[in-house]
Amino acid sequence: MLNQRWRSTILSSNRSAGARHCPAWLLAASASGQGKTTLVAALARHHRNQGRRVRVFKMGPDFLDPMILEQAAGTAVECLDLWMVGEAQSRHKLYQAAGSADLILIEGAMGLFDGDPSSAVLAERFGVPVAVLIDASGMGQTFGALALGLARYRTGLPVAGVIANRVASARHAELLAAGMPPEVTLLGTLPRVAEAQLPRRHLGLIQAVEIADLHQRIEAAAAALGDSALARLPAPVRFVAPPDLGAPPPLLRGCRIAVARDAAFSFIYPENLDLLRALGAELREFSPLADSGISADAIYLPGGYPELHLQRLASSQSMKSSLRDHARAGRPIYAECGGMLYLLESLTDGTGERGEMVGLLPGHACLMPRLAGLGLESLCLPRGELRGHTFHHSVMETSMRPLLRGRRRADGQAGESFFALGSVRATYLHLYFPSAPAAAASLFMP
Repeated sequence: MLNQRWRSTILSSNRSAGARHCPAWLLAASASGQGKTTLVAALARHHRNQGRRVRVFKMGPDFLDPMILEQAAGTAVECLDLWMVGEAQSRHKLYQAAGSADLILIEGAMGLFDGDPSSAVLAERFGVPVAVLIDASGMGQTFGALALGLARYRTGLPVAGVIANRVASARHAELLAAGMPPEVTLLGTLPRVAEAQLPRRHLGLIQAVEIADLHQRIEAAAAALGDSALARLPAPVRFVAPPDLGAPPPLLRGCRIAVARDAAFSFIYPENLDLLRALGAELREFSPLADSGISADAIYLPGGYPELHLQRLASSQSMKSSLRDHARAGRPIYAECGGMLYLLESLTDGTGERGEMVGLLPGHACLMPRLAGLGLESLCLPRGELRGHTFHHSVMETSMRPLLRGRRRADGQAGESFFALGSVRATYLHLYFPSAPAAAASLFMP
């Protein structure tokens, strides 16, 4: 028995030695549209203003929210997801962040229990306490019933408390507090602050670079926290050391990849670029909107909003000619979603205006008033299975036959098409490169 106790003590000590501790919160909500991004941005800016180092993560596939959160925190915002990113990679990210940050904030996706896996599952897996945001508009004591249901719905979920958002007045705040059950903590009540609202469009929030007064909006949101419990650091969370993931092979050593980055093409995971560099590639950015041409071994055209810059893209004959010359020389182009639309013959925006695109891929696309594609998918390439997601408002007509089809996470059925025409590879999917590094490298190889 003594030896067993000694062995248990040593094992516990070793585990603790491989752990890091950092205050952390997962900010979830009762539904989409409750104001999660504004709250996380406010918290990040508040603590940053106090001189603290803040690391922010976004759960699930997203490009627009991280752009806002990066401006608030002053550091890159990466993705956490138990399926697309994987548990090992997610654990690695949190462990690394805990070694340098004073606070870790994770913005959940949709409602707390929505999706598979949900924000609740991620919080439980990593032991991160959850603060649940609820839009209290039009509610009084019923707020407490909703808070109790969210806190008790999943046994074992570490719920720190709830936050009432868009509270109309001090009297409204009193009604909400009076209706709270004693077993659920009300972490704070946030007023409606018009100056802090973040503008939206058809794919979600407007890009950070397009909001001229973004920093003033974030500061207004941070000021609204006041002296509530939200303005103080939460308790430290223990993050366990992950297994060594190893370095990817230098499959792209010496390859110069030009990455489109401007207001029309900005939907890209920072981890994708990090992986390409780790694979040995040399990256340079270019702008299809502003540049006249590009010279590289391979080109990466990510998604974005080409429909909002239709005529500028259509009128840039020199850039379109440069892309055609690149493809004719047999050099790879990989294009995702909006990047693929740019390579078609034409694109029609939401107002019915049509513009001539590059013409490397046969076909036309048109923006629709509603979502035409949404969900997690995987793509099986010869060198591995890449995971990602689809999210678009356009439909495409083309004579091309897909080389491959994605597989939907939800039901296992065939998903988005993957096209290969000459040296061009294109798909509606937004792929997360670290999910299969060798497969990602193959997209940029001749």
